[in-house]
Amino acid sequence: MKLKNILKVGAVALASTLVLAACGSKSSSTDTADTKAAEKETVVLATVGTTKPFSYEADGNLTGYDIEVARAVFEGSEKYELKIEKTAWSSIFAGLDSDKFAIGANNISYNEERAAKYLYSLPTASNPLVLAVNKNSGIKSYDDIAGKSTQVVQGTSTAAMLETYNTEHADAQTNINYTNEDLAQMLLSLDSGKFDYKIFETQSVRTIVEEQGLENIEIIELDLESDQKPYVYFVLSQSQEDVQKFINERLKELYKDGTLEKLSQEFLGGSYLPDASEFE
Repeated sequence: MKLKNILKVGAVALASTLVLAACGSKSSSTDTADTKAAEKETVVLATVGTTKPFSYEADGNLTGYDIEVARAVFEGSEKYELKIEKTAWSSIFAGLDSDKFAIGANNISYNEERAAKYLYSLPTASNPLVLAVNKNSGIKSYDDIAGKSTQVVQGTSTAAMLETYNTEHADAQTNINYTNEDLAQMLLSLDSGKFDYKIFETQSVRTIVEEQGLENIEIIELDLESDQKPYVYFVLSQSQEDVQKFINERLKELYKDGTLEKLSQEFLGGSYLPDASEFE
């Protein structure tokens, strides 16, 4: 009987040890996962969220080509955790300046002034400018904008382009009206005849004109002399060189595995990717 009792006690002790070991292993595994999550660096991306199809809200959630490309870039990263915040256009760059934001994404094009202050990623899409005009404006080409009116957001590439135009055509300037309205509002004003024209990237203009049925707007292709290709980029604060490198490597992977093409088809309605040479 004594031997039997000893064996029972031993069996219970062994079982208890195994249970504790299993619990300890599970706890250790959970702690490791929690530690890894805590060790990730949060990367904050700022966007306006009103520039369809690049950045907009659907069912209360931010989406669009820029947004989904960013999510694909950071998906599965063991080092970075992406956080997306909606803000005003001017606040994107103020936030980059103060390091509140690491990345800006909102159909952002290249210009030299911006490149002197911020880092650029590899391009993510091709989005050439078009001239959207009210059909009663009398504008047939870019050469006809003298004396005509438009709206721009200060600090944008379009604003800079038209400001340069006025400097070069002091005797025949175009009428620039600065606004904080989003593109959809500006195109509604254009359609109503309040303004004569709007220069903007083709994808956003065509999307809004078609979705809102703006029948008084004609879209004219622009053939401007420029060494700069009509690409879309992420911009980063100067302190984010490591993040820039990470993004560029991931963009090369996403181009090669077809993810960028898939997102372009879904959000831009066709293949609007940069030249393959950009990803070599």
